[in-house]
Amino acid sequence: MRILDPPAVRRWARLAADALGRARTEIDALNVFPVADGDTGTNLHLTLLSAAEAVESLPEDVDAAVVWQTLAYGALVGARGNSGVIVSQALRGLAEVLKDGHDLRAALHRAAVLAREAVARPVEGTVLSVLESAALAVQGQELDGDLREVARRAAGAARAALGRTPRQLDVLARNGVVDAGGAGAAIVLETLAAVITGSYDAHYDVPAPVTGAARRPGTPPPGGEPPAGPGYEVMYLLDADDAAVTALRAELDAMGDSLVVVGGDGLWNVHVHVPEAGPAVEAGIRAGRPHRVRITYLAGQEPARRAEPGRGVVAVAAGEGIAALFEECGAVVVRREPGTRPALPALLAAIRRAGSEVAVLPNDEGTGDVAAAAAAIAREDGRAVSVLPTRASVQGLAALAVHDPLRRFADDVVAMADAAGQTRYGHVTTADREAFTSAGLCRPGDVLGLIEGDVAVIGGSLERVAELIVDRLVAGGGELVTLVTGAEAPPALAASLEEHLRATRPDVDLVVYEGGQGGYPLLIGVE
Repeated sequence: MRILDPPAVRRWARLAADALGRARTEIDALNVFPVADGDTGTNLHLTLLSAAEAVESLPEDVDAAVVWQTLAYGALVGARGNSGVIVSQALRGLAEVLKDGHDLRAALHRAAVLAREAVARPVEGTVLSVLESAALAVQGQELDGDLREVARRAAGAARAALGRTPRQLDVLARNGVVDAGGAGAAIVLETLAAVITGSYDAHYDVPAPVTGAARRPGTPPPGGEPPAGPGYEVMYLLDADDAAVTALRAELDAMGDSLVVVGGDGLWNVHVHVPEAGPAVEAGIRAGRPHRVRITYLAGQEPARRAEPGRGVVAVAAGEGIAALFEECGAVVVRREPGTRPALPALLAAIRRAGSEVAVLPNDEGTGDVAAAAAAIAREDGRAVSVLPTRASVQGLAALAVHDPLRRFADDVVAMADAAGQTRYGHVTTADREAFTSAGLCRPGDVLGLIEGDVAVIGGSLERVAELIVDRLVAGGGELVTLVTGAEAPPALAASLEEHLRATRPDVDLVVYEGGQGGYPLLIGVE
């Protein structure tokens, strides 16, 4: 084979994922660094599986650049654990070079460089050393153009470097193991050599602990105790620009250890071990938009809190009147200022007060990420937490109206989500600047009518725009119109709309609440 063409990349991704799946428990048994949580093999398997599934979903006729970029993306979004995140960055390095050419030597060098740069405090005797040894072993001029020999030599050097890891890292020597992440990286490179040379092995060796007894995942390593360091592993994908990520690295590095940040082009995977999970997630929220938040207690750590029995609902509200409505319906309310998101600690505290089974109503598109992060932390307390996709207060009110604490939690969540989903919503507000919208150009002072977050009407009269939005919402069907008036609503606005509906849709029921919210003189819901 002279090049790694798309079919070869697909074969390699699947072979690496399958090989790591077969070796998973053996690699887990080696896991003593950076924490003895017995999951490195599992994490690497899931990382490569995500990469393999990503490239296998592509059409057969895509070019090599697309396949390599998809491989790197699949590994990035599916990366698990410290070693999985590092290996995903190594795959990104390979993809950067091989998507436009065939120089495997340069690709291995780039993979080792990017992996090391991703780690805030690199340690020798780890996966970094294995990747670097593989790259250094193939730099000789005599290998020019010989893809098979480059692959064989890189794999052999990785295997040799793995055997040296106990001499480089004392915790490995004390426990009689090689580095778990390095063992996984060696298999990834050996499967690459297998695809290139056409020489496949049925099993890829994982050196057993010298004690001869594999440790059960999550138990202390042979001859040692779990480290007493930071108590949580925090991981999330982050949408952010480069400048924000630079500041985030510094902030997280000061909080904890095992910091690895990988990615680029606006999408990053963040991994860190910290004493408390909340501040690490909040730092991500300040930097950009975190999602797929995963928070795990590290080996040997006990959860700081246990859930008290009970079923509850947490609702986020931007106005005092709306907050009072939610409280009257039995929800624990978290207040936020208009145009802002609630603080994560406040939302987390509310979830913990609400009980052991909690439905969260964000009631705002921008609040959903914070709610998801708070839910991820609260689940580590043993709580069942479900964040409903409510993007407006009227959807939250509809969901809370059907809440039944006597139902099974899962059934209650489904019923609440269904009620919210069947509620169409609109807002009326005033433009504060000139802008192009989906309804045309608006200027400061124009009244804007929004449906499902998009500008649908631009006008000069708040009452007339409100009528038009209500008409459009009820045109799709509905039996109940809910109006929530804001702090800036004219006193006669609700009465004017009630008269308009009596004349045009006498079959529709109307409910009016004084919400007191800022920014939006009127919120509208149609069920």
